Amino acid sequence: MEEKVLLIVVQHQDQDDERFHYSLDELQSLTETAKGNVMKIITQKRDRIHSALYLGDGKLQEIEQYVEELDIDLVISNDELTASQLRNIADRLQVRTIDRSQLILDIFAQRANTKEGKLQVELAQLQYMLPRLHGQGHGLSRLGGGIGTRGPGETKLESDRRHIRRRIDDIKKKLETVVNQRNQYRKRRKANKAFQIAIVGYTNAGKSTFFNRITKSQSLEENQLFATLDPMSRSIQLPCGLDAIITDTVGFIQDLPTTLIAAFRSTLEEVTEADFILHVVDASHPDHQQHQATVNQLLTELEADKLPILTVYNKKDLLSEDFIPSAYPSLTISAYDPIDHRRVLAKMEDIITEEWEGYQTFVPASNGKLLQQLNHNTIIEEQTFNEGMEGYDIQGHIAPEHPLKYQMKEQ
Repeated sequence: MEEKVLLIVVQHQDQDDERFHYSLDELQSLTETAKGNVMKIITQKRDRIHSALYLGDGKLQEIEQYVEELDIDLVISNDELTASQLRNIADRLQVRTIDRSQLILDIFAQRANTKEGKLQVELAQLQYMLPRLHGQGHGLSRLGGGIGTRGPGETKLESDRRHIRRRIDDIKKKLETVVNQRNQYRKRRKANKAFQIAIVGYTNAGKSTFFNRITKSQSLEENQLFATLDPMSRSIQLPCGLDAIITDTVGFIQDLPTTLIAAFRSTLEEVTEADFILHVVDASHPDHQQHQATVNQLLTELEADKLPILTVYNKKDLLSEDFIPSAYPSLTISAYDPIDHRRVLAKMEDIITEEWEGYQTFVPASNGKLLQQLNHNTIIEEQTFNEGMEGYDIQGHIAPEHPLKYQMKEQ
């Protein structure tokens, strides 16, 4: 059943009206994704946030009336609240109160499918709760009921700090095992020198739609925030024959809770392990520039900003005017258009060719294995049969660190 929600939002001094409204729209979308029904939005312009109440005293009196009139179940703040702010607002309004970070954690709790995903969400929730236990008051006793309280660990969130710390340590150990397994899998991929592409982008940019179309897979596609949570990898082949593994990653978002960034570090490490990044941007979104900047900032924090990147501006079918891309290199596409899929693959090939080293080699016709390896692991631009020497003269490009380099006889 949908909960009746009232949103409280402070417009900060340095926030222009346009950016403020985008932030508000996003909070509303997040609430709807968590199956909440936004009944009322209360905003206030302030030079600084009220240290005890978040909003001013008069504004809270106004909210009290709406809470009663509209029979509100939940109040959600757009900013992260301190323990005392949470407690004071909940005590004044006599209704459950959470902030944007808890809302995002709740959505992640609903969306986590794998063991690792569930553990990471629970860890992030517990780390978020720990300093705020005092502020939860009677709300903790009703865990399991409604937005901001869901998750794999919901029955374990007692107010005993020692219990929560023990649980955090326990989850960290379990995650270490899962992460080690993931690292083993990555090492095998690296040893096989599979070329790795990571699809990144702001949440709801159309990454999964593009991933599904290009790999002919069936990962979850929804017009909702955080439809994909657990990374999924598939094999594809570029037009030149180069084999690659492409991974669909969790959507990025502004002001992602810090506990969540830390908890999902191993998931996002798929990005740092990649050889190439495909950054999908929803070109039709009015705030796409800010979305793009958020993702670029996170890539910098992950130290993945030095990798070759192709920015793909998606949803061109929804654009009503000429679109001017701000990133280079880039393409403007529709994830549903097969011609655009081929354009993306061809453009990636061009960028890789520029990054890689040129090579010339001769492969005897009897060495079929090496020939096949070169076809699948390098970009071959010219291959001619040399009758006199009974073999192939090959010209192409190869990754600077690729072990095949040492098997080739340079001409």
